[in-house]
Amino acid sequence: MEEIQPQSDNYRSSSSSASSPASRVPSSNFFYLRKPGSLRQPISFEDSPEWEDTDIEVRVDEGGDSINAATTPVSPSLSKINSGSLPSPPLPEGAVVARKIAGASIVWKDLTVTIKGKRKYSEKVVKSSNGYAFPGTMTVIMGPAKSGKSTLLRAIAGRLPHSARMYGEVFVNGAKSHMPYGSYGFVERESALIGSLTVREFLYYSALLQLPGFFCHRKGVVEDAIHAMSLSDYANKLIGGHCYMKGLRRGERRRVSIARELVMRPHILFIDEPLYHLDSVSALLMMVTLKKLASTGCTLIFTIYQSSTEVFGLFDRICLLSNGNTLFFGETLACLQHFSNAGFPCPIMQSPSDHFLRAINTDFDRIIAMCKNWQDDHGDFSSVNMDTAVAIRTLEATYKTSADAAAVETMILRLTEKEGPLLKSKGKASSATRIAVLTWRSLLIMSREWKYYWLRLILYMFLTLCIGTVFSNLGHSLSSVVTRVAAVFVFISFTSLLSIAGVPALMKEIKIYACEESNWHSGAFVFLLGQLLSSIPFLFLISISSSLVFYFLIGLRDEFSLLMYFVLNFFICLLVNEGLMLVIAALWQHVFWSILTLACIHVVMMLSAGYFRIRNALPRPVWMYPISYIAFHTYSIQGLLENEYLGTSFAVGQVRTISGFQALRSAYDISVNSNSKWENLLVLFLMALAYRLILFVLLYFRVKKNTFIHKLLSCDPDTNNPR
Repeated sequence: MEEIQPQSDNYRSSSSSASSPASRVPSSNFFYLRKPGSLRQPISFEDSPEWEDTDIEVRVDEGGDSINAATTPVSPSLSKINSGSLPSPPLPEGAVVARKIAGASIVWKDLTVTIKGKRKYSEKVVKSSNGYAFPGTMTVIMGPAKSGKSTLLRAIAGRLPHSARMYGEVFVNGAKSHMPYGSYGFVERESALIGSLTVREFLYYSALLQLPGFFCHRKGVVEDAIHAMSLSDYANKLIGGHCYMKGLRRGERRRVSIARELVMRPHILFIDEPLYHLDSVSALLMMVTLKKLASTGCTLIFTIYQSSTEVFGLFDRICLLSNGNTLFFGETLACLQHFSNAGFPCPIMQSPSDHFLRAINTDFDRIIAMCKNWQDDHGDFSSVNMDTAVAIRTLEATYKTSADAAAVETMILRLTEKEGPLLKSKGKASSATRIAVLTWRSLLIMSREWKYYWLRLILYMFLTLCIGTVFSNLGHSLSSVVTRVAAVFVFISFTSLLSIAGVPALMKEIKIYACEESNWHSGAFVFLLGQLLSSIPFLFLISISSSLVFYFLIGLRDEFSLLMYFVLNFFICLLVNEGLMLVIAALWQHVFWSILTLACIHVVMMLSAGYFRIRNALPRPVWMYPISYIAFHTYSIQGLLENEYLGTSFAVGQVRTISGFQALRSAYDISVNSNSKWENLLVLFLMALAYRLILFVLLYFRVKKNTFIHKLLSCDPDTNNPR
């Protein structure tokens, strides 16, 4: 301790001259302060001393963002806040009282996590961490960026990526057992929400995907989740809004993502950074809401970067990490005592979380180096002159020999010496139910997403009308054959290229799948079949409307069977194209690169489709084999031309006629076989199935793997580095 004394002396700036706990004056704004004279005594987990500060009574308006705080002269014991019995916000008249939840205790012992390539100097992301969480309490994992917070949370929840290796033990109710489906919920830092649904609709469809049983039972669960997260005023509001109405704000969206996990009524709820991108008011409302949720008996464990003083006072226990090392685990007030014992007391005008991170965040060393020997007009920078490496070593050494660490080990032994009731799975919705729910939900989304669906339909009609008017009045003479071939080529190629406008909508569907699959609400096969069934009506609407306009403007043969083949051919062509877009979107997982790649693929397929140069005349390496054979344009155009010209004849002079095959031979390569058009249709159908099969493999392996590193779950197309 003598080595670091000068550092701690430098850290005590003029603002913290009275920072000794014994000399602090109790204040209602700092209700976490200790009783004078009791700071140097270890805090027991069972018998907590009384605090003499005034209590903060927090009231939340149901469904609103307004928070009313009032001080009261009562002096409850510190053990009340540690047992999760902080006064919960009173519910308004007519509100539904939250249902009590049977929570579960969870213990992690000597937990070490290694991820290859994660750290520059060590593969250990979390090192020998010990801790526990009780029902009805909030346990927070705090630390600077890249300290291992999210990794520790995932290790406890059993959701580490495949590249990680975990050592140590995790106990649930005293037993080493895996938490079954439905017994816990996990909320990602960035969750994909469906903006075209209301809050109640979104949660209701989530309940249908997760829960077995009758529909009426799920409605009650949804209403409970809405009231638990104070979303009653937003229940019928669109999450993403529309052109005349704004959507939900960040804080409300975050509560919706948590409410989605609450429909299962989990015993344990893990949340990765619940205050991510929230302002101070939204953050306080979020934590008060979670405190109210914890009072129902649910065990809450979440990560946090830093918090305000008011938010810090709501925590029950804190696990402080720095570079994977546990610097402290225990009650929030004991953490303040721990820093003071190590020689780094919290200044009276500073938030505890800011003080903790200031002491253990090595990024502050850069600021120290930059500000060294430099002064501005307002004075020097002695208040930040502290070596964080020394502080981290001191805090870690002090904690290992403290009574707090011994109390943690004692509590872990008590919690693991006897096994409690095992958590049981609450059952899943059947695959048939999930497929039906996803299909109906996607149809509802399509009916409301005018930008990506109805606008596309209008653009298809406009493009078809332009092509039809340009190539109208062709007649049926021999001279019209080449022009009609050009019209069919332009129609298939340009409409397929226009489909790229739907990539953002498909990317959203993949993100939603990744979010739901991470919590086992969906699956690759369920998503694939549901997406296919829901897209069929929309694609058929596009195909029949565009085909009718083009068919009659161009003046193709007036036979119903030929018209139906034209519609069917174009419909399957759109199915193939959508399968291709889904594959590229799943590969890139980025809107810009997906659109760019699809545009290049379509251009290459158009060049090898046999219009610019007859297919048999194409250079055999690359262009003919394999590109012309994998280009769906080739089979679609060939089938349409065979549908139009096979069985027809054209007069050459007054005595000679030639068949449609002979008339078309110089313009496009088709088969003389009358069944060839059906063979082309079969090839298109097999290509549609092949792209879906490739998509299934990608979803099952690539997207499932990336679910753990949040690549698809951010609302922004760019990726976020996990902390």
